[in-house]
Amino acid sequence: MERAEDDAQDEAGLRKIIHVDMDAFYASVEQRDDPSLRGKPLAVGGSSGRGVVAAASYEARTFGVRSAMPSARAVRLCPDLQFRKPRFEVYKQVSDQIRATFLDYTPHVEPLSLDEAYLDVTADLKGIGSATRIARDIRRRIREDTQLTASAGVSYNKFLAKLASDQNKPDGLCVIRPGQGAAFVAGLPVSRFHGVGPRGAQKMAALGIQTGADLAQRDLAFLRAHFGSFAEYLYRAARGIDLRQVRANRERKSVGGERTFFDNIEDPDKLRETMDQIVDIVWERIERSGATGRTVTLKLRYADFRTLTRARSVMPRVSDKAMFARLGHTLLEELMPLPQPVRLMGLTLSSLEREPREHGRAKDGQLSLL
Repeated sequence: MERAEDDAQDEAGLRKIIHVDMDAFYASVEQRDDPSLRGKPLAVGGSSGRGVVAAASYEARTFGVRSAMPSARAVRLCPDLQFRKPRFEVYKQVSDQIRATFLDYTPHVEPLSLDEAYLDVTADLKGIGSATRIARDIRRRIREDTQLTASAGVSYNKFLAKLASDQNKPDGLCVIRPGQGAAFVAGLPVSRFHGVGPRGAQKMAALGIQTGADLAQRDLAFLRAHFGSFAEYLYRAARGIDLRQVRANRERKSVGGERTFFDNIEDPDKLRETMDQIVDIVWERIERSGATGRTVTLKLRYADFRTLTRARSVMPRVSDKAMFARLGHTLLEELMPLPQPVRLMGLTLSSLEREPREHGRAKDGQLSLL
């Protein structure tokens, strides 16, 4: 259900930002196109022993199934789970349709993925003047045009808009008006903050930090002592501060992915298996981007939150999955044996170049909601 307050008043220096997030996008497209799947737990991804869940329907999420989860674990959680292979060309077509709707209201659209984007509607093209009314109209049009639902958050910066879009999911709308940001953040569990995974939330709980209000009581020196370079972000987030602008047509510098583990991993074979799963996820993103790259970077975060990165650049450029996987495994093996268990692993391809695209695809590297 839609729950929103009146639109934020215009105040000097404040922007009107909307964050639109499609609800269980891949899975919802599959359920839309195959009515027999509606109302049933569904995972998009590979169902083999080493497959990975790319997306899960809300019915599957009630069982604990999540994206990036190994398919074998997902089936253990939900024995009736049905799988469908990803159809990225279909998802991209729907994404293009949704982005065209955004551009009817503002040229300032910053895509984050196929299913979410920021919009700056401080000066909207239709002269509506109300970010809340624009968000309602966009959600209505998405439903009518695609038979899918979207959730939206409206606020005066990107951080708050994204928090708001998660607040009333699915198919919801939430507004955080000027002057309300710090109070809104204060009442949230720290696990809602982007970048704070399960282990991070546990570490904060051990320090007496469970909510945004708890976090705001800690000074920057305390946060730096316990969280290193992550401290500045946490300090600002706890106060609802975000000075980033919505950047349309941004040039993507890298394509990557990472996993934060529910339990720390120290077994080498488990780490190698996790590397294979991350390679599967990231390579799908690389193929969708139409890019090749020259540098592969491995990121590990240890149990004590210390983060380590290792990179390797090669010529010719990384243009196939086997080469990408080989470089990822090489970087991992060079660090074995690890000094302590790992709570996060990530792999990124950078130094990108994009091939020209034909048949209606972008030729300048800009991706629709990617």
